[in-house]
Amino acid sequence: MEEEKQMAEAYIAFELAGTTYAVPSSVVQQIEMIEQITPVPNAPPAVEGVVYSRGQVIPAVSLRSRFGFEKIPIGLRTRLIVVNIGDRTVGLIVDTAREFISIAPGTIQAPNDAISGTSGKYLKGIATLADRMILILDLEGVINLSEIVLSNPELTQAV
Repeated sequence: MEEEKQMAEAYIAFELAGTTYAVPSSVVQQIEMIEQITPVPNAPPAVEGVVYSRGQVIPAVSLRSRFGFEKIPIGLRTRLIVVNIGDRTVGLIVDTAREFISIAPGTIQAPNDAISGTSGKYLKGIATLADRMILILDLEGVINLSEIVLSNPELTQAV
């Protein structure tokens, strides 16, 4: 048990459409409230626009739109999780985020074959902590901007 705790990784847990998701804290630059999103012409549906955060202009991707959930207005609990993946910095718009959790690798299971289609490509695994199920995101798949562009017919025609 002690060995398992030492190997546990830190994650940022957040809520989206009533489900708990997590991303490794090692890729999170910051979590902040959303003050203003500047729309960008011809942006894919999942890209709400850009935000100015700590001297950077960052694309803001709505995970609700990206995952096909109903869009809701941005509120006081809505958060922007700024992540760095490779050479990309992207802001993920989530319903709420305020929890750091430790997850041991042994508690993470690969996504079931039944969800390995479109929704499964965004998941790295599923962890069970006590009575909670937490979906671990595959951020490479989530922020694959070329895929986001290809899902927008207007942008595909322009390319």
